[in-house]
Amino acid sequence: MTKEYILEGKLSIESAIKAKSRRISRIYVDKNKKSRRIKSFISWIDRKGIKIKKVDSEVIDDMTKGKTHGGIIAKVSEKKFLTLENLIEDNNNPFIVMLDGIEDPYNFGYAVRSLYLAGVDGVVVKPRNWMEATSIVAKASAGTTELMPMAIAEDIDYAAEFFSRNGLNIAATAKKDSQSLYDVNLDRPTFLLIGGEKRGITRSFLDKADTIISIPYGRDEGISLAVTSATSIIAFEMMRQKSNKMK
Repeated sequence: MTKEYILEGKLSIESAIKAKSRRISRIYVDKNKKSRRIKSFISWIDRKGIKIKKVDSEVIDDMTKGKTHGGIIAKVSEKKFLTLENLIEDNNNPFIVMLDGIEDPYNFGYAVRSLYLAGVDGVVVKPRNWMEATSIVAKASAGTTELMPMAIAEDIDYAAEFFSRNGLNIAATAKKDSQSLYDVNLDRPTFLLIGGEKRGITRSFLDKADTIISIPYGRDEGISLAVTSATSIIAFEMMRQKSNKMK
């Protein structure tokens, strides 16, 4: 039997339906929720032909880990991942990011939210069981982990070699031997590796990278930004550069 997971909240469920990233087997709605917003959402789901079951709030609480579901949850299949090829096809200037070493599902969700809103074309992740944290990741990302094109790569080097063969600039974040983010051309086909706060990026990978990027700080206190903050800054600098070129 195929394992199912829980998505919590209107935004996460709506994003999964729009992205067609999962099979939605059934949506559960608190029968006491009767706001215009809920009624409108139920009507939209009905038109999609998805099964809805109205239940007591206790039933939903028993199926979830938190209390932030807003009275709406869905039973869903595992997320469908793309191939690396899918991320760059029909795109002559792709910007692809690989997130490595982000262990906390909330941080992973926050990072993907920034990447999606900045217009990053795709995210690569290493194989790991994010599925057990499906609900947390989707809510932290405001549903953008459902909408963001995502692929799995067995290891970092494989992904970098693939994108390099396809003409992408290979970039990574680190302090040593780096260029300031604001001196780097991000408006070109790019594969960027962003490492987690604990392990960072291996020296062997940095030696292979075409570009090493760092974020300049206003104070040198020997501490660094959280990976979610650094991801946001880099992503929106990429967006700024691409937007300026279009003007």
